[in-house]
Amino acid sequence: MTSSPEPFDASQPLIVFDGVCVLCSGFVRTVVRLDRKNRFRFATAQSPLGEALFHKHGLRTDSYETNLVLINGAPFIRLDSFVAVMAELGWPWRAAKALLLLPRPLRDWLYERIAKNRYAIFGRKDSCEIPSAATRARMIG
Repeated sequence: MTSSPEPFDASQPLIVFDGVCVLCSGFVRTVVRLDRKNRFRFATAQSPLGEALFHKHGLRTDSYETNLVLINGAPFIRLDSFVAVMAELGWPWRAAKALLLLPRPLRDWLYERIAKNRYAIFGRKDSCEIPSAATRARMIG
């Protein structure tokens, strides 16, 4: 049984990502580079905190096929998680909100096609990569 998530500062957005996924880790590196206010924090889905948060929000913990983004306590998954992150980064990244014009079933379908094939297309590491010093300073869990 998964324990409840360890406490963390919910005032700062949190991205929970698949730490062995090359695409997901690249997304985190991109957010670190673009997040000039250093607001976002990160946790791998494989960490105790990440697993507990996935469980809490009804997401699978045996296969991490989505990022989980928490902003002001609100959870975002699939393509909506990407849009929420981009919106928080400001202009011009906020323009990603245009993706919300797509019907949810289409957004979810598009996201799931990438998620299910991400290891084959982008690669997979044998273990969570060692993040840069800048990213490590923003990791929790």
